[in-house]
This record gives sequence, C-alpha cells and structure tokens, in this order.
Amino acid sequence: MRMRHVSALTGSIALFDAHPQDSAVSARQDAFIRSRDFDRPTMIFDLDMLRGKYRALADGLGDASIHYAVKANPAPEVIGALLAEGAHFDAASRGEIDLCLSLGVAPEHIAFGNTIKRAADIAHAHSVGVRQFAADAEEEIYKIAESAPGARVILRMLVTASEADWPLTRKFGCSHREALRLMALGRAVGLDVAGISFHAGSQMREPAMWAGALDGALALWEEAREAGHALRILNIGGGFPAFYGDPLPETRAYAAEVMRMVHARFGTEVSVMAEPGRGLVAEAGVIVAEVLLVSRKDDDDLHRWVFLDIGKFSGLAETMDEAIRYQFETRHGDAETGPCILAGPSCDSADVLYEKRPVQLPLALRSGDRIRVLCTGAYTTSYSSVGFNGFPPLDSVYLG
Repeated sequence: MRMRHVSALTGSIALFDAHPQDSAVSARQDAFIRSRDFDRPTMIFDLDMLRGKYRALADGLGDASIHYAVKANPAPEVIGALLAEGAHFDAASRGEIDLCLSLGVAPEHIAFGNTIKRAADIAHAHSVGVRQFAADAEEEIYKIAESAPGARVILRMLVTASEADWPLTRKFGCSHREALRLMALGRAVGLDVAGISFHAGSQMREPAMWAGALDGALALWEEAREAGHALRILNIGGGFPAFYGDPLPETRAYAAEVMRMVHARFGTEVSVMAEPGRGLVAEAGVIVAEVLLVSRKDDDDLHRWVFLDIGKFSGLAETMDEAIRYQFETRHGDAETGPCILAGPSCDSADVLYEKRPVQLPLALRSGDRIRVLCTGAYTTSYSSVGFNGFPPLDSVYLG
C-alpha cells in the first residue's frame, strides 16, 4: 500500500511506502492506528523515536547539558523516558517543577526558566532544591534575592534579529545595557549571576541561522567580563527544528555544527546549556483525526473548505499565524488534489487553520475519512483546551 503525503507548506506531494525509514510515522504507530477505530482526535506518540532523537542530539551537542523544555509535552511518559536517557529539565512553572520531582528528577537538574514568576513559586522551587532561575527584569532580581537567597541566576537577553521561521523575539529578554545593569544588581543583592541565555526563535532550520544570536551573546559576554562579572554558563535555549516540510540537516550533524559555532566564539571552557522542546518531541507524535465536512461557499469557489474534528482549540493552536505548517497523510493514493482551506470543528470563526496558504488535499476527500497530522508530538496536547464548545481535550497514547 502507498500513502499520500501532503505538504502544507508547498502543496507538494511525495508518495512513499507504508513503512519507509524516512516516514514521519513509525511502523509501530502505523500498526497501532490501523488496528483501532478512533471516536475523537488522538495523538499517538512513539517513545522509541524520542529516545533516538535525544541520543542523536546529545551526541551532536557533546558536553552541553540538555534541559528538555517540559512545556513542549509534559506527559509523564515523555519525562520518564528522557530522565532515563540522562536529560535535565527546563520548567516554566511550579506545576512543571512538581511534576518533574514526582517522577524522580533531582531538583538540581531542574532549571526554572520562565522569567515571569510568582514570588511564592520562586520560594517553593528554592525550598525543594531548585537552584537556577532565569530573569530579565529588575523586579525579578529582587524577587529571586528575597525568595531564593544566593540562587544561581541566568539573565536572558533580547535577540533583536532572528532568521527563525517563528522569531519569538518580543516577550522575553532585555537589552545588553539592561542586562549589564541587572548583573551588577544581582551581585549586589547576593545572587550568583552565572551566565546569560537567549532564544533565537522556533524552527532554526539551518545551523547558520544561529550566527546572529551567538554573535550578540558573545558581545554581551565580553562586555560583562570587562565589567568584572565572572560568567560561566551560556544557555543557547531552544530553536532546534522539527520536520514540517522543509528539508533539514541530520540531527547529530546539525547539533555538532551549532556547538562548533559556540566553541569558535566562546572557547571550550564555557558550560553550555540547551533547552530543546519541539526538536525532541515533535516528530515522535502523529494525530489521527477525521474529516467532518467538505464544502464550498459557492459553486465557483476555487477552494474547498475541509473541516476536521481537531482545530486551534483542541490541539493545533500553533497554526496561529500559519508559522508552523503541519504535514498531512490521507489514504487516497494518487488521487488528484486541489487547494483547501482547513478549519476546526468549533463554533468560533477564529478556528481556521490554514487560509493564507491553502493546503493541497485529494479531491476525493469526504466526510468520515481519516487523516493523519504529522509531527505533532510538541505543543498539541499541552495546548489543547479543557473543553471549549464541549469538545474533550486531545487524547493521547504513548507507545514503548
């Protein structure tokens, strides 16, 4: 049997055997999906794919400390698998810290990486043994000093220019001048200002895309050293890519090249942290969904509307702005395709997934057809609403 693989990015179509080694769906996932009926959207996650991705990334990053960004997929199965591989963890909240601790993660292997925290949550984290906190503002420095005296602080800098598919450069971080001021303040109030961090943006598809962010970090690092701050930790954040249609370098080679760029600028004595989320878990997940309706708004409408039983509020929130372009599989073989506007099932006009750049899907597609949404192991279950419009949260199954 052959499956049709449809790119939401270009509309291009590649045919491949049901179980090719380069398929986004593993043989185990495929067998599980074929053996069951689904009455609601379900994400099927292959833990062996996650383990393979982690090992490749760890090999490439060498001595860097990998802190998995729990927010990408906080499933206990994911955290447990990564813990067994030797990963550390980047937590965004008290809830994520407590989850990691409940699964056996050592508190010293958890970094509280959110720069926006309640004082009570800082105190809680410190009381259970978490020692590293992120900050990018004066108030946060004072909160950490009061609630976690002597804690290790990593200052997050702004990335002013990013080549990422999704830059994400506005909400977090501070200017170089402000970072230097905060370093002095942190030292004055008794904190261990140990390093700097940045996030170059989501989907840094080529290692060369890291150059600008690394150059900016180096400039701040050198200014800080000249000002007498003995920095020792460089946190390069996330940005490691997942496959959404564009060709990507092999994971190990990609990570090794990023580390080569780091060492070329900072030398080999610096302690490097990385916080991959999407790049670790996205490709290990596939969502099984159903076509609910195929329609046209008028007889001469050039685009069909294809409504799925999953939408922005039930797991596909990252279609917002269409920066993340999911891939799709259907069972219609070599059938002719045409452009579709893809939408979710809710009674909300914002629940439209791809309209600016419509998706090519088979003309034979009908309500009741099963459709696979590929590379959906990241930011799907964790984004799914509790029950908007009465629809249940995205279901999930973890294999292996």
